[in-house]
Amino acid sequence: MKKYLITGLLVWIPLVITAWVLRSIVSTLDQSLLLLPASLQPDNLIGFKLWGLGTLITLLVVVGTGMVASNLLGQRLVRIWESVLSRIPVVKQIYSSVKQVSDTLLGPGGQAFRKALLIQYPHQGSWTIAFQTGQPIGELAQHLPTDSVSVYVPTTPNPTSGFFLMMARKDVIELEMSVDEALKFIISMGSVAPEQGKH
Repeated sequence: MKKYLITGLLVWIPLVITAWVLRSIVSTLDQSLLLLPASLQPDNLIGFKLWGLGTLITLLVVVGTGMVASNLLGQRLVRIWESVLSRIPVVKQIYSSVKQVSDTLLGPGGQAFRKALLIQYPHQGSWTIAFQTGQPIGELAQHLPTDSVSVYVPTTPNPTSGFFLMMARKDVIELEMSVDEALKFIISMGSVAPEQGKH
């Protein structure tokens, strides 16, 4: 009986959590319809709620924005918009900080989370997986060993929180496993081993 119960849980738990996460994401994105005037909201136009419509519209707007911002005219408009925002106190600091982080994490030239590393943390003899996020620059680089790297050490099972370290490159080991495999290993607390022979 216990064996069947565990087997059943192993089947249902991932499905239920996946469905719950997707439902939460879609429900949150559907709230974007509230930005429309009440007279233009689909609920009022057709008399009932279309679940997922806000998500679809949000995705279309994001993709459309990306297409426009990818051409020369769009890039010029983005620069003008950023120039306007840079003149507004408080907004300037918030926008520039968020943009710098998003460019680092999502931009094609960003180096964040491009390499999985093995480091000794929090003390010698204790090992954990980390991710290279870049290299120290400016004043920081002057006080650190010549060849240093910036490292993010995620916590488990929630890798969105963690610790930021700067370490000598000689003290980190670059792993062949992909970032996705490393994240799975961290989230599973080491119970899901990276697949061998694919690298």
